[in-house]
Amino acid sequence: MSATLGTLRRDFGGDIIRPGDASYPSVSGSVLASGAPALVLRPRDVEDVRAAVRFAAGSGLALSVRGGGHGFQGFGTNDGGVVIDLRRLADVEVVDERRHLVRVGGGATWGEVTAALAPYGLAISAGDTKGVGVGGLTLAGGIGWKVRRYGLALDNVVAAQVVTADGEVLRASEQEQPDLFWALRGGGGNLGIVTAFEFSAHETTDVFFGTIAFPASQARPVLQGWADYLRSAPEELTSVATLANPMNGGPESPIEIHVAYDGDDAARAAEALAPIRGLGTVLEDHVVLTAYGDVLEEAPALPPGLQLVTRSAFVTEESVADLIEVVADVAATPGSPFLAVRSVGGAVARIPDDATAYAYRRAELVILTFTGGPAPVVAAARPGLDGVWKRFAAHVHGAYANFLSDVTEDDVAAIYPTRTRQRLAEVKGRYDPANLFAGNHNVRPAEFGRQA
Repeated sequence: MSATLGTLRRDFGGDIIRPGDASYPSVSGSVLASGAPALVLRPRDVEDVRAAVRFAAGSGLALSVRGGGHGFQGFGTNDGGVVIDLRRLADVEVVDERRHLVRVGGGATWGEVTAALAPYGLAISAGDTKGVGVGGLTLAGGIGWKVRRYGLALDNVVAAQVVTADGEVLRASEQEQPDLFWALRGGGGNLGIVTAFEFSAHETTDVFFGTIAFPASQARPVLQGWADYLRSAPEELTSVATLANPMNGGPESPIEIHVAYDGDDAARAAEALAPIRGLGTVLEDHVVLTAYGDVLEEAPALPPGLQLVTRSAFVTEESVADLIEVVADVAATPGSPFLAVRSVGGAVARIPDDATAYAYRRAELVILTFTGGPAPVVAAARPGLDGVWKRFAAHVHGAYANFLSDVTEDDVAAIYPTRTRQRLAEVKGRYDPANLFAGNHNVRPAEFGRQA
């Protein structure tokens, strides 16, 4: 590797961090995973990214790409390989205020984006947390508090600057490299390194945001009524239901309906929220007018020694009622994982299934489970968690990559239905035939060709 490292030092103007360097402990791991890479490269511009990619390709070492570093899977680090850390590429610029066109560096976080856009009265449909990277969230989806009105984060991307496996810089859009543009929107990190996104933002106001809680004993009717209402609710309303919170009583914890009404009109918000407030006995009602940027939560780092296992799947209309029966029953059972049910639909469903590599447009809900603790505790909980998902299996399909901590072939097949996966493999074969970008829910470039 010494020859390629010498070339890197000549061509790369960013930080080259190795084991033993003072800054190495702070950059070796990602937020939710530890790692011991041989090199961490922090490029300062797109030319440095090109040099870093060429080095990684020539070194023969495993490559990880890190934006915010919050991925549950730990894709932002590795052991013995190369990490390209994009945090210095974090500029946020309104390039066309009239058209609401925003250019965002591939290493920016959503907190930085919301803060930069607030003075313009603009926002982008994003996720839930400030520290999460724009790149990781957007490339796999982006389900957040504006999803029913403005779609996924990736639905608001109009172009991307991409460094491909051969170090070439391409612009991908509907008009330029359209196959690459299709694959980037949902294909995760499989296709290259996005050094900048161009988003179409929207005008925003403060939003009505908070939680309405009901007794755990009313989980079944509340959850069913909530899901039924969301089919006809205004698209300004996005909501998440949580059950069996281990920090608040587990099976005895209240069912919490978290709501975001995207608008500052108090009368309209009250009208939209009234059907939810009428679902049962309200224990708490903390919905207040909030700046959109303050809706996004801080994302704390996972304490050393703890693990977090997440699983997810989609639910279409015909399966909602049956799934809710199972969810309510699971939530009332001792040892239940923390459960969350997220609303989608709305703007997400108006886009054809094959328009992007995110393929589950018809889903009404996403079901999520979270299990955490020291490694022995998580290992002991896995059989019970597997049992929960066996009960869900008849009522769910697919998986959402951003809430999926495992990286098996079955997981990849769940994220990408066969036709989507085949098309991704074909695009991958043109832009990354050697599978340099394999540190992800990986779609190998030739897998479908071999099967044929």
